[in-house]
Amino acid sequence: MADEHGSRFRLPWRRPAQRVARREPLAAAAEWRNRLRSRLGFCALFFGLWTAGIEARLLFLQVFEHTEMMARANRQQLRTVKLPAKRGEIIDRAGHVLAYSVDADTIAADPSEIMNPDQVASLVCGALDQCSPQQRAVMAERLRTKNQFAYLARQISPDEARRVKALDLPGLLYYKESRRYYPKKELAAHVLGYVGIDNAGLAGLESTFDRRIRGREGQILVQTDARRHAMSSREERPPTSGDGLELTIDEYLQHIADRELRAGVAENAASGGSAVIMDPRSGEILALANWPTFNPNAFGEADELAWRNRAVQDLYEPGSTFKVVTASAAIEEGLITPDDPINCSPGYITFGSRMIRDTHEYGVLPFIDVIAKSSNVGAIRVGMKLGPERLIRYVNRFGFGQSIAPDFRGENPGIVWDAARMDASALASVSMGYQVGVTPIQMATAVSAVANGGELVEPHVVRAFIRNGRREETARKVIRRAINPETAATVTQIMEAVVERGTAKSFAQMDGYTVAGKTGTASKLVNQHYSKSDYNASFVGFVPSRKPAVVIVVVIDSPHAKGYYGAVVSAPVFKRIADATLRHLGIGPDVNPAPPVLVARHEAASDMAATRIAAPLGPVRAVETTEPGQMPDLHGLSAREALRTLTRIGLTARMSGDGFVIDQSPAAGALLAPGDECVLKLGRRALIMSQGAQQ
Repeated sequence: MADEHGSRFRLPWRRPAQRVARREPLAAAAEWRNRLRSRLGFCALFFGLWTAGIEARLLFLQVFEHTEMMARANRQQLRTVKLPAKRGEIIDRAGHVLAYSVDADTIAADPSEIMNPDQVASLVCGALDQCSPQQRAVMAERLRTKNQFAYLARQISPDEARRVKALDLPGLLYYKESRRYYPKKELAAHVLGYVGIDNAGLAGLESTFDRRIRGREGQILVQTDARRHAMSSREERPPTSGDGLELTIDEYLQHIADRELRAGVAENAASGGSAVIMDPRSGEILALANWPTFNPNAFGEADELAWRNRAVQDLYEPGSTFKVVTASAAIEEGLITPDDPINCSPGYITFGSRMIRDTHEYGVLPFIDVIAKSSNVGAIRVGMKLGPERLIRYVNRFGFGQSIAPDFRGENPGIVWDAARMDASALASVSMGYQVGVTPIQMATAVSAVANGGELVEPHVVRAFIRNGRREETARKVIRRAINPETAATVTQIMEAVVERGTAKSFAQMDGYTVAGKTGTASKLVNQHYSKSDYNASFVGFVPSRKPAVVIVVVIDSPHAKGYYGAVVSAPVFKRIADATLRHLGIGPDVNPAPPVLVARHEAASDMAATRIAAPLGPVRAVETTEPGQMPDLHGLSAREALRTLTRIGLTARMSGDGFVIDQSPAAGALLAPGDECVLKLGRRALIMSQGAQQ
């Protein structure tokens, strides 16, 4: 109600408590609204900050960490697989394969995906044929790393790879790698060398020419899903095969050298040895053998001493074989002739307290017999006439004291005196082959200079590089002229006397052939003193002496059975190697050779398409082509003469049999194309066939 003034008034019966009760719901609602508003504000602030944090994190990842995130994604989704490059093949001079590459299985892993390294290592190791506890421990250690890649087992057999794959272990990776294989095993092992687990050459030609043989690895990019299954792939870089090597080595002669050297070492109870067969005119090494040897397919199983290429790396004092250098120097300087007398009495010579003896008291000998009988006293007297400066000059001319075979990495240059520091005793020692360190390949090269007329030709074992089917031939290289041809002819005569009536008379003579050679025996230096029981026995020579086909050097280390002289120990090995070599090369006798037998033979028309008229008796020479590009007639020539003719016109030859040419393809007069090969059939009798010829 309101009063007359319109104002409200309170009823007398409404109390204050009732008024408070009426206001309480309104306050509660307001309080609830305030609380809800604060909570909503808090939630809005929280979600705002959360959203801002997410956006800030996204911004950080997308902008500042973009590169790292992309790289991590690529590591998780992309795999780069290396495609192994094939090392170039190594073949001998006839095309026989000596080394090639095969595919081998390799097991690797991504350690980040391996939860239990010890268990995985144990399972993988158990699936392999040969896995030691040490190898298992190494696997486990590699799997504990934080790397993205780790090798577990490399170059294993296909059966081992299948067993590991059957385990179906997550995180394992399977690759194909290239592995080197040597089908001839120990044959020419020191020449070829060997290849390590990473496809890198570690010794021999594999090391020397590793950059050319090795090729370049390829690369393929594989995209995988979350389970590491390949989804797609693309080749980023194809693998490139390495260059092939065609060697001067003849597989058959290498086998002969290996066999005879091994037999010589065994029958003389020696500790080792070396043998080298070399073409004196071209410098081509036809065979290089060492004993002991090793199998390059499993080089790790051999003793480290067997790895050494003795013919190139090991020095020895050559002894009397070095008298060839002394004789060459004296004759070249005009100080002596083969018939000049040399007083070797009383069988010894002294230098202070040092006495050098001969095996016999020879008295006065012509110089040719000083070398033939290997008189130390006589050689020393000639060395004294030369003097230090001239003798050392010729020692250097013949290639001693320097590296001369670049195909062999690690070649020992040898040890040679400085002429300015030599006294009389040192001059005497060098004159007879002591106090000078040489290698067998140096000795073969020096004697080749005598055999070829005086040129020091660089020895080499690589005949050609083969790239994409094209041959890049290695040129003959003359280092220098050591002596003139007249001196070489005189020294050859002296070396023939060594075999005819000298120290090698009973050991190196060959029926039907003239042989020039020199024996050598030298005490080994043990603990700074010359041993009384250990010697180096050697023989070096060439055959046929007047038209040399090969130079052969044989060095036997520490023989203890039949004796220790070079004539007794090494000359028989030389003779056996030379005999097999001449037969293989088709080199006919040069001492009273049998005249060719001419036989007329009728052939059926189906077998004889062409007619050849019998030639007169006597030496047969290749018919000179009247026009370039035509094939000459090689019938009746020896294998060596035929090879020389073919070499002049740029052809290669493939021969069968031995003796003289009895058939050829292409036929005489045929037109030739670059790179043609001539097939020659050899026989001991020259078969001159004539359709209708009279018997």
